[in-house]
Amino acid sequence: MTDSEFYALAASSKPTAHRALFDEYCGYVYAVAVNKLRSCGSREDIEECVSDSFAAVYKALDTSAERGSELKGLISVIAKRTAISFYRRLSVHSDTAVSIDDENAAPLRSDENVVEAAESDERRRIVMQAVKDLGEPDSTIIVQQYFYNRTAKDNRKTGSHDISSRTEAKQPCKTEAEGSAS
Repeated sequence: MTDSEFYALAASSKPTAHRALFDEYCGYVYAVAVNKLRSCGSREDIEECVSDSFAAVYKALDTSAERGSELKGLISVIAKRTAISFYRRLSVHSDTAVSIDDENAAPLRSDENVVEAAESDERRRIVMQAVKDLGEPDSTIIVQQYFYNRTAKDNRKTGSHDISSRTEAKQPCKTEAEGSAS
């Protein structure tokens, strides 16, 4: 629809001209509103902004004595200004900006439990120190088995340390007293 077609239609029937203008520019005004309000407004806020924009356009066209103004430019300016006004109004109500120095500011939340993490780190440090205090080859065996999930057989194949053959025995070793009795 050209500007001259709109003004000719408005001369015969204003409601029909308003409906035709809405049908032609609704997508454009909606896009402007979405771009400005997507971070702070709901769908209802965006739709309200679109309807307020068209109400302001209709009012400007009805009161404007100038028929030579470009419709798209007028609609664009009104849609942007209306969306900015909505953005300011909605941003005031959403308490997203808080000063760090404000004593009433809510503390930042985290899923991490700092106390549990500190206790876990301390436990790990104590266990590793106790393992190191065992000396060689016990500390190496424990580290290999519990931290690297290696068996005694795997450790012997790598030859990293001596392991007694008792670890592979199916029966526990007999003591000297038991061995002499048989």
